[in-house]
Amino acid sequence: MPELPEVQGLTDFLRGRVVDLAITSIELGSFSVLKTYDPAPQAFSGLLVTDVRRHGKFVDVDADGLHLVFHLARAGWLRWSESMPNTMLRPGKSPIALRCRFSDGSGFDLTEAGTKKGLAAYLVRDPQDVPGIASLGPDPLSDDFDEAAFAAIVSGRRTQIKGLLRDQSVIAGVGNAYSDEALHAAKLSPFAIASSLTEEEVSRLYAALRETLQTAVAAASGKPAKDLKDAKRAGMRVHGRTGEKCPVCGDVVREVSFADRSLQYCATCQTGGKPLADRRMSRLLK
Repeated sequence: MPELPEVQGLTDFLRGRVVDLAITSIELGSFSVLKTYDPAPQAFSGLLVTDVRRHGKFVDVDADGLHLVFHLARAGWLRWSESMPNTMLRPGKSPIALRCRFSDGSGFDLTEAGTKKGLAAYLVRDPQDVPGIASLGPDPLSDDFDEAAFAAIVSGRRTQIKGLLRDQSVIAGVGNAYSDEALHAAKLSPFAIASSLTEEEVSRLYAALRETLQTAVAAASGKPAKDLKDAKRAGMRVHGRTGEKCPVCGDVVREVSFADRSLQYCATCQTGGKPLADRRMSRLLK
């Protein structure tokens, strides 16, 4: 799933290419991808793009006060073309969910792999009309997200720190991958209870979260959309690296699997050498 750094890279990529261009059309290949009904796609034709912004994991294309907002979910992505095909999208006849064309002939397609569809697009007059944006927590890279603000979020929450970091209503933009990475850098168990963390551990996690995200944003900066996924994978130390060696201590990277996702961690670095119970494997061994 694209997270804050990749979405920021994608936002910067689009801003550098479409600002001051007019949208010539927004075409739907899937009616279900569009979650709003007013304004209609036709209302965007001829509008000049004035900015492209990020809200958590949402991309917001501002077209003269109307907004095309999209969330790529687990398996969605944006495919950019300097010269779009002339053929119009036919709903239900293409793997492309949405196509946006610009006045210089360029444009992008929103696509989604797999059968579980989560890709979502919104055509709105205000980004706050998108429920997922209206409920977002603070952005962890904003200037006012200081250590005191982070400590206030963690304090008193009787929930696992991994889940807290992934909760978009608590902190915007962090998902499964970068929560794994930040917890590894901070040498904390993903199952640690947030309210039980010491002041020093909270400080360590705050620094690790900011540094992890800033490093990943820098790695994504300037890359074309097609290269952002590979840049994300290349930067991971533990996430998605089950069975490989931890780059810090050399221990094996372990995994805990859930119904629809998994987390990766290093027992030596994060849990005092004690492997966490993998619920999926525990059930198989009964």
